[in-house]
Amino acid sequence: MARRIDVRGAGGVGLAAWEFADPPKTDPEHEPGVLLLHGLMGRASHWAATARWLSERHRAVALDQRGHGQSEQPPQVAYTRDAYIDDAEAAVEQLGLGPAVLIGHAMGALTAWQLAAKRPDLVRALIICDMRASALGGASQREWADWFKTWPVPFATLADVRKWFGEDDPWVDRPNPARGAFFAEVMHESADGWRPVFEPERMLKSRETWVYDAHWEELAQVRCPALVVRGLDGELGRAEAQEMVRVLPRGQYAEVTDAGHFVHYDQPDAWRAVIEPFLDAVLMG
Repeated sequence: MARRIDVRGAGGVGLAAWEFADPPKTDPEHEPGVLLLHGLMGRASHWAATARWLSERHRAVALDQRGHGQSEQPPQVAYTRDAYIDDAEAAVEQLGLGPAVLIGHAMGALTAWQLAAKRPDLVRALIICDMRASALGGASQREWADWFKTWPVPFATLADVRKWFGEDDPWVDRPNPARGAFFAEVMHESADGWRPVFEPERMLKSRETWVYDAHWEELAQVRCPALVVRGLDGELGRAEAQEMVRVLPRGQYAEVTDAGHFVHYDQPDAWRAVIEPFLDAVLMG
């Protein structure tokens, strides 16, 4: 099953939240709600497998963030850090999830820890998946702009999408079927072929609001238990991840071997194996 729940985000932007399984019939005070936040270019359905096993014990909801998935795509001026944080805050409050466990991948992880710093009353625990706290800078932003220009859109078929992002993309070091599947999930069929459900310009605008700044100060303000997870071949290096754990007042560290940036997509069983004990400890605490 996939059940959509409409949420009203910052500035009245319509957001689509999703449950991928029926929630357990338990006391919510002992089984906290979970909000899952995808990364840049992602969508809620990327969390479907994680949400299903989480739903055995929690009410797990994944959010299509503004400009992504089936949520509204407001003008470019609306893609600020505050807007993303306020959207997540609205989702927790309107869905009655708080104090919630926030699980975020990449940009979604940044949103999660910024919300945890802003509203500690709403966040019981935090899982950060492969997101750096350091500034990435202008060169990184230019690389992304150039990368979008290499996409051979429209794609004739979804098989072409999987092949390009899994094998032919110049950013791919070796064949990665999980990466191809990840991007196939964010395509929709149009009259001339398959195109992304998002506007690349809006993705660049979203990214622009955080790549030039470091985010260590907000990490230090997170008071709840926090787990930093990295893929061994991901974008978050081990030294930086361990420094993030040191800065977090209640930080813990885990890594997943044979995984790249899309940890939960690359190695779903290993991903579950590293986050489930953390969640168990949160429940016992």
